[in-house]
Amino acid sequence: MHFGRRSWLAGPALFLALLGCPGTLPATVAPKRAATEAQLKAVQAEIARIQAKASRDHVETDRLSRMLRSAELSVGEARLALEGLRSERAERARRRADLAAQKRAREEQVNAERTALAGSLRAAYLMGRDEPLKLLLNQQDVERAGRMFAYYSYLARARAGELARLESDVRELDALDAQLAAEDERLAELQASRQTELDRLEAARSERRTALTSLQAQSRTRAQRLARLEREQSDLASLLKELRRAIDRAPIDAHDAFARLRGKLPWPVSGRIAASFGQVRAGAVKWDGVLIDTQLGTPVHAIYGGRVIFADWLPGLGLLMIIDHGDGYLSLYGHNERLYKTVGAEVAAGDAIAAAGDSGGSASPALYFEIRKGDRAVDPLPWFSASSPTR
Repeated sequence: MHFGRRSWLAGPALFLALLGCPGTLPATVAPKRAATEAQLKAVQAEIARIQAKASRDHVETDRLSRMLRSAELSVGEARLALEGLRSERAERARRRADLAAQKRAREEQVNAERTALAGSLRAAYLMGRDEPLKLLLNQQDVERAGRMFAYYSYLARARAGELARLESDVRELDALDAQLAAEDERLAELQASRQTELDRLEAARSERRTALTSLQAQSRTRAQRLARLEREQSDLASLLKELRRAIDRAPIDAHDAFARLRGKLPWPVSGRIAASFGQVRAGAVKWDGVLIDTQLGTPVHAIYGGRVIFADWLPGLGLLMIIDHGDGYLSLYGHNERLYKTVGAEVAAGDAIAAAGDSGGSASPALYFEIRKGDRAVDPLPWFSASSPTR
């Protein structure tokens, strides 16, 4: 999975989708459309600048954050490659099982045909090679003799047909054997590749452990930890402020649709609440969202439709995705192991947008989730239809 910076807007079709415009426009509004597209291109450039700045300011100047970012991206990429190999291996195993079943069916058919052919040949042997001539010489009735010769002709053709089918089935069995051998070879290659990716994953995990140990050593005291938390919270606030200024130039007109869903939204992931909104983290730093303990790789779903305005790694939150729902509402999803959407992507309610993880220095797999209205974080709990994310 590539987590780099892609263009936010991918062309006229997406421009129109963002504005809720129809696919074709009258010639009278062409100048307005051109102006709108120019405005959106400017927003695209601004989003790219903000994302690059976030990486440069908050990661590149922090050696330990840079180490952690590199290690966690490597873990995500290795796990993705491993899952791809696992899927291909499962598909190859299914293909091999199908081939083996076809081979067994063909073998049973060949055995049945051999048995039938053996009986036919045994009958022919018992009659003897000269039996047709004897029948001709002993027949008093010419018509009956003709019928007997016709029967012998049918029998001979049937035997020849059985032999031809048998030869064809044997050739097909040989082909199936060759295909099975090829599948076995490919499965062996996939197993070797899987081991390589496992080694790569373990190396990335080891690098991540080293980076985390260094971060913990740097934050030995309560004051040092508090300073880091404050800096990370400030970084997020600055990022959101800049993103807000950019998206306000091309807002989504949602007609308060998101606001009307208070108390009706689904949880973004299944799990257990480990930290609640407003709970003290350290000193004056409080949680601006909820932390949900979950299983590594659990699908993370968009709570509502919108467009992705950030998809990158940020200190303290790891792989973070931010979705704009319109009318000033944003939802944030942090600590992911992998992100499935890139900046500018349109998402629908319930779409799988990420895989839960422990990026950003989280001690265990969890999802950090926030809802923002303007520059203010709001308690997300009253927005959900269920009191708990347990499923």
